[in-house]
Amino acid sequence: MNIETIKLFLIALLIGFLIGMQRSLSELKENKISYFGSRTFALLSLVGFLSIYLQKEFSYFFISSFLVVGIIVALSYYFKGTTLKDIGATTQVAALISFLLGAMVALGKVNFAIFIGVFVITLLELKPTLLLLERHIGEQDIKATILLLLMTFVILPILPDKMIDPWHLFNPYKTWAMAVIIAAISFVGYLAIKILGQKHGVFLTGAAGGLISSTAVSISLSKMFKKQYPLINAYAGGIAIACTFMYVRVLFETLVINYHLALFLLPSYLSAAILGLIYSYYMYKHSSEQNVEFQNEELSKNPLQLSEALKFGLLFGIIYGAIAFVQGKYGNLGVYAVSFFSGLTDVDAITLSLSQLFSDGKLALKVSAAGIVIASVTNSIVKLLIVYYLGGVKLGNKVASFFLITLSALIAGLFI
Repeated sequence: MNIETIKLFLIALLIGFLIGMQRSLSELKENKISYFGSRTFALLSLVGFLSIYLQKEFSYFFISSFLVVGIIVALSYYFKGTTLKDIGATTQVAALISFLLGAMVALGKVNFAIFIGVFVITLLELKPTLLLLERHIGEQDIKATILLLLMTFVILPILPDKMIDPWHLFNPYKTWAMAVIIAAISFVGYLAIKILGQKHGVFLTGAAGGLISSTAVSISLSKMFKKQYPLINAYAGGIAIACTFMYVRVLFETLVINYHLALFLLPSYLSAAILGLIYSYYMYKHSSEQNVEFQNEELSKNPLQLSEALKFGLLFGIIYGAIAFVQGKYGNLGVYAVSFFSGLTDVDAITLSLSQLFSDGKLALKVSAAGIVIASVTNSIVKLLIVYYLGGVKLGNKVASFFLITLSALIAGLFI
């Protein structure tokens, strides 16, 4: 027996042991009787490991071992169901996975086996979070999730990845891909809002809302403020954290489209996001956390709707075509003008359009980056004006200091 075999043996044993420990601790917390403990899981992984070795000497040994283990696991599930009236099969399924992971280690698929083992432990540990999520997700949300899968894995692959118009401005595949990206990002924030119920503190709800629309958060919190001066830091901080997530969202969108553009923008948007988080944390520490319930149709609406995808796809197509047109006719100033006017209402479409144009070789790196920053600055100024108009001068001044700090970093980052 060589050192490498002993190493594989110990890895297989450890994977099974860790999965078993998670199951034991989980069932202990729930005051349940554990039919499979850490040692049993470790031994099951070991059986899977040994069955691969013995397969070389005895034909069909692995299949026979798997059948025997399967029968044992099935019997344990039967007795658990009949005696304890517990029909959950998570532990039994995890036991079978441990057996297979041991076999994978014996076959030399060590890294993959470790990856799956860690993933299984993480998934098992997420049970309370998943149960909370299930309680807040309705039938419409399930249908919307299925729609996202259809949009991504059924519709997207069949669309032509080429310009189909005479002016070479419209690519169905890329346009639809942009709609999928935005829908997926917004859906994360939507799920967070669903779980929080728009009633779990302005900072948490603002952060989740920032993934959907920082403008919507700014409008809602500004309307709610109504000169509640003792709570000004809480409301200003909620708006700040939502706008901070806008910086993060823009950087992520550029990263999805083009790594080099994202790397160029990294100093600007990362520094703005970090300073925004520091500002928000300062507001949080100097305010009394408030449980608020602010309703906004844009935050409450599931972003995974075909109509929403079509609207964004159309918007992206229009902006993409407009930039390509004005750039050829008016040069870089035309690009900056489109960026400015796009930023008045939305940042996502212009960010993805400029990123894609750079990726297609139609725009220079610095021109695309400058256009994205112009749109971000314009959109931020619009939100600041909204806060002044709806929330008053005092709230506006608080938020103005946030934008002064973060936008200064955003612009300065272009010259680093």
